[in-house]
Amino acid sequence: MILTCFTVLVASDNSYFYFSSITGEERGAVLEAIVSRTRFISRTVQAEQSKGGKSAEVTRIMGLSTALANPYDLANWIGIDTQGYGVDAKRGLYNFRPSVRPVPMVVHIQGYPGRHYCPRMATMNKPCYAAIKDLSPTKPAMIFVASRRQTRLTALDLISHAAGEENPKSFLHCDDDYIEAVAQSLNDKALRHTITFGIGLHHAGLTSRDRETVERLYLDGHIQVLIATATLAWGVNLPAHLVIVKGTEFFDGKLSRYVDYPVTDILQMMGRAGRPQFDKEGVAVIMCEESKKTFLKKFLYEPFPVESCLGGRISEVLNAEISIGTINSLSDAIGYLNWTFYARRVKMNPSYYGAKSAEDEDVEEFFLSVIKETTDTLQEHGCVSIDKTEGTDSRLSTTPLGRAATNFYLNCQTPKQMMQGVRGLRKVLAQHTQEVALEEPEQSRKTFLVGNAESTKRVASVHKFTPDHDMYTYAIAKILLDISATYEFNELPVRHNEEELNLELSRSLPWGYDLSKVSWWIDKPKQSGKNILDIMASPHTKAFLLLQAFVFKSKLPISDYINDMRSVVEQIPRLLAAMQFVALDDKASAGNFEMFSCFPLVRRVLSTGMIIGTRPSSASSRPSIKFGNVKVDKELKKGSQHHKGSLELDYNIELNGFRTAQRRGNQQGKGGGFGVMLVLGTLKGGYMLNQTSFNVPEARNDKCWKKHIRMDFDWTTAEANAGQEGLLILRVIHESIVDSDFEISVSLK
Repeated sequence: MILTCFTVLVASDNSYFYFSSITGEERGAVLEAIVSRTRFISRTVQAEQSKGGKSAEVTRIMGLSTALANPYDLANWIGIDTQGYGVDAKRGLYNFRPSVRPVPMVVHIQGYPGRHYCPRMATMNKPCYAAIKDLSPTKPAMIFVASRRQTRLTALDLISHAAGEENPKSFLHCDDDYIEAVAQSLNDKALRHTITFGIGLHHAGLTSRDRETVERLYLDGHIQVLIATATLAWGVNLPAHLVIVKGTEFFDGKLSRYVDYPVTDILQMMGRAGRPQFDKEGVAVIMCEESKKTFLKKFLYEPFPVESCLGGRISEVLNAEISIGTINSLSDAIGYLNWTFYARRVKMNPSYYGAKSAEDEDVEEFFLSVIKETTDTLQEHGCVSIDKTEGTDSRLSTTPLGRAATNFYLNCQTPKQMMQGVRGLRKVLAQHTQEVALEEPEQSRKTFLVGNAESTKRVASVHKFTPDHDMYTYAIAKILLDISATYEFNELPVRHNEEELNLELSRSLPWGYDLSKVSWWIDKPKQSGKNILDIMASPHTKAFLLLQAFVFKSKLPISDYINDMRSVVEQIPRLLAAMQFVALDDKASAGNFEMFSCFPLVRRVLSTGMIIGTRPSSASSRPSIKFGNVKVDKELKKGSQHHKGSLELDYNIELNGFRTAQRRGNQQGKGGGFGVMLVLGTLKGGYMLNQTSFNVPEARNDKCWKKHIRMDFDWTTAEANAGQEGLLILRVIHESIVDSDFEISVSLK
């Protein structure tokens, strides 16, 4: 078994930190990295404090897990003495058999024939109904299924079987009038129907209000049966007398096939039956494919060994340690690896991980090969730099892409993908920057400037910045397309037959699946020769379509897409910030001025739901913004012949109770206020000289808010690209306010 079910409580100097890993190899690797680093830091602090004398370790770690066949490996990893024979040896280690539980449980394992998943699931519905009537006729029962669709199909079949009984509403334990009134308040159509028969549905596609209503009805005993997806077993404390696991497989969108649940997931589902505070006994029925009965009988009753899954995420773990300076060489990396659970299991089970044997020499050779292979991979993705000049060892140092992966919690492949995306966009924008030259007439200086003529003499003109040009629509779409194409969305589920739904959705969206519908794009994408349904089966295509559907408020084909869209949109602020960080690596390149102007526009589109070119309904809904004390200075850099320039100005805003209209469900601006981004550059070549951002707090008692801003820049680059008039352009873009952006032309002369 992979390390997937292990919960850790770390206590240090009266501080407690709780980490939990319950499902999936990714979380297990993260937990292992956290505990390994914690122990490493704890031992380092202990060594410094002891100063030659013996000192107790400053950190205590408590781990909870299912029954294990190799408890000593885990115990040794978290700091328990498993080798000694004294009073303290093995102190704190407790390992119970799987059969030990406070409430006794009877488990039935049933096998069903059939190669195909859906027909096999259909044959289980009648046995599910029979199991409830025989094993839990009046007590609460819970049925776990693999998908939201299966919750609906199972519930409808149970209702049809109950229709042949004397009382078709035998699972309902409240008045019809009451349940009808509750049903009218629910949003989900299927749930409104099934709830009146005493059968509830619970899955991520329901609104939070619907889920809370179902949970309350079930806990109060008004409904007897709850059909839920497997995630409920981990997240909500809803007990049952009878638990039915209807099928032990689920569809993996990444692999495009059905795969088995981890045994820990099945144990967790079974654990909902017979909870100590609710029942004196429990019953579990496991319904599986016929050939899997023997496997389940063995491992549901016998402890199994826990293996490390750090090997699958070792690139991200090592990159993070190199980025923060914990690891500076290959020898440091091997030393760090020895603190991990992975290292302990390699020594105990070498063939599982690919080592020749458990001999020290073979293990060290294996560790060295793993570290070299991993660092070479990181170098290939641009995350680390390797200096092989220091004898047999090699020096490791981080890069901007490596820091991006660490700071924004990205897969090590993602920053390079982002870099390629921003370079492609920058190249296009550099060629067409002159198309968006200032066309609007200058606004009244009195309207947007404060102070006397001397304090604003550097201001050549003030314009409203209106990104109506098609180039900005293309740039926003391209940024979202490039983000969708990154490794971060590799595991977005594309379920069975969803490629047809994606194709239908792509035809209704304004940008298409590859920007081919964007009118401004001169270089239309060439046909790849790939089957269109294969393209639609890609998780990256689906991610881009869901982002478009969110932006344009398009109708989604099925309710499952609602939760998928939410999971995609929630990641965009983090990924957009990462892309901006990556773009700063070569900020002096042509085209960056327009590209960095587009980042806040993307945030605005996502936070307000207003498309580029949309105007607010009322001018009174906007705050009043003015600028003053504009200064441009030139000074010689210390120890250099180059000059440095600086632009200073005051940003003044009269809030007058202004509130940004955040899109419902959007987390940006949760703490109040709104973001402002300033981009300083030149229209010639589109060079960016500097950029900065700040947050304007939400209006409370103060009607006015003021901030002094200073932006340094390279004078030589500015002077070379400022044109004959010697003008720089400062764009002031508000991330949550439409039609309140500015372009200020500032003279260098």
